[in-house]
This record gives sequence, C-alpha cells and structure tokens, in this order.
Amino acid sequence: MMTLQRVVAACLAVVAVGCGTESSEFEAPSLRTQMAEVVSPNGRNLNGRNLNGRNLNNAELGGMLVSVAYTGALSSSGKALSNVRLEGSAFVGLDGANPVTGMGFNGARFVGKLGDGSTLPLRVDTITQGSGVDSDLWSYRVSYQGTDGAWRAVCQDSSGAAVSAIAVAGRWDYRQGVTGGGEKINDTAAFTFACEGAAIAKCMHFGYKPWATASNGQSLAGHHQACTRMVRADFCGDGESHTTDGQWVNLYDAAGVQGDTESWSTEAEWNEGGARCFTSQTRAQAPVTCANVTAIANCGDTAHFQSGTRIISETPYGTTGL
Repeated sequence: MMTLQRVVAACLAVVAVGCGTESSEFEAPSLRTQMAEVVSPNGRNLNGRNLNGRNLNNAELGGMLVSVAYTGALSSSGKALSNVRLEGSAFVGLDGANPVTGMGFNGARFVGKLGDGSTLPLRVDTITQGSGVDSDLWSYRVSYQGTDGAWRAVCQDSSGAAVSAIAVAGRWDYRQGVTGGGEKINDTAAFTFACEGAAIAKCMHFGYKPWATASNGQSLAGHHQACTRMVRADFCGDGESHTTDGQWVNLYDAAGVQGDTESWSTEAEWNEGGARCFTSQTRAQAPVTCANVTAIANCGDTAHFQSGTRIISETPYGTTGL
C-alpha cells in the first residue's frame, strides 16, 4: 500500500498536468481530499481537455508527435533491437538472440513520427515499474532531440517540468471537430507514449488498461477508449473537448472497475465513439449539439450497459449542455 507521502507526490503530479480551478458551482474539497481522489480507484475524478500531453504540438517539433515506431529501436549501446513490442506497457524485444525486457530498455532509442510525416529521435531516460494492482503500468521519462542537438522532455506539465509517460500499443487521431477525431487506431506497427495527466494515461490509472480484462473476461480496450472520450467531454465523438481542466466527474461501469459513489446528476452514457446520449447537466461551458448522437430514453439507465454503453458519467454542476 502506498504511504501517504507517495500518494501525495503522485497526485500532485497529476493535478499539475491535467487540472485547473474548480467550478464555483460545486464546493471544492480540501487540497488533500482533491489529491487523494484524483487517484481514487472509484468515484469522483478530475477531467481534462488534453488527449495526450500539452507540449506534443509545438513549433520546434514541427507538428504533433502522433506515434512511435517499434522498428528502428536501438539499445542504449546503439545496437539494433528486433521483434520489439509491448506486453501491457512493458517493452520486450531481442538484442541479437538475447531477450531484452523491462528495465533493459533504459536508454533505448526510438523513432517518433510527427503529423507532417517527418521523424525525430526519442530516448528513454528512466523507467519505473508500478506496484500492487498497477504493477503492469510502466512509466518512462522520454526525451526528443531538438534541432540544436539538445535533448528535451517529450512530456511536460504546465510549468515545463518533465513528467513521465505510459507506453500503450496503437495510436490516436488527435484531430478535433472532424470525423475520426479522437479515435483509437489499432496500428500494430506503432505505439503511443501517453503523457501522465492527460486522458489516455488517466484512463489507465482509473483501471481501464486496454490490454487487461475485467473479472468476467471482457476486454477493457473499449472501456479505455470510451473513458478518453468521457474525460475530455468529447460528446460528439469528433475529438473536440467541451470542458475545462479540473471539472469534477463521477464515472462507473458494469465491468467491476469503477463503481458509482456519488448521488450526482446523470451527465452521459459513453462508448468508444463518444456519448451515446447526454443530458442538460454536463461539464460543457456552452450548449452542445451533436448531429450524430441520437436520443436514448432514460439516459443513464444502467440497463443500457447491456446494449453498448461502456461508462456512465455524472456531474455535480448545474451547467446547461443542450
């Protein structure tokens, strides 16, 4: 079990990356309560606008870092690695005939792909394995080589400090407001460094690990993608967020991962494509209209878990989202 000091340290990192000021319409808990509940296994959590890290789209990079290739990986000594892949969030591969796993990828080099089609060198600087129920969550500090030859952190918080990433198979479409925006692409040749504090990583910490299965044997890959939509309030399923950082949201499912711990108003039902339905009580800062979201009677009815709903969200806010 984490000591209080470790819990506080972990939560401070998450709050710094993904969260902001609480809404005045809901009485904010104390800082200690906020920090504890960000990583709570169940119940209320803080949302955020970012699908992945804040600085993955900047002038120096020349475009969004959209994926990382398995091929072209090098060991810390510069030797080519083969058969590189992810098992959960841990790398495995071969150095000649010798297996390389886990911590053996410290110092490894990868090739990142940008949105404009160009590439850049990436380097794994540190590796940390999670503990307890999160022993399958491996965190990586990753740097990219800038045009001046210097190495800089790929993932940064709002102050510019380096934060870790979780490696996850596949890649995402980072476009916003278009068909396909926010979609998970199951590309077997690529993976994503999901920056801590943004939606892809947050949803793994919530328990929706896309490589894992629920107690009933159901894959959690769909729940993870639905969660990335939910965290960002991507109601229309087009990659556009309709919230601000730091809004409270309660989420629960029928897979036994997240339970309903609050008596808040139903906000929406979610699947991989966005909201299946949503009510007038949302985190949206302005009315939201989605041409592709059809009305479902009794939005929030738990019976809908049997017909395609992955997650139901609730909000304490009285904002109007319709």
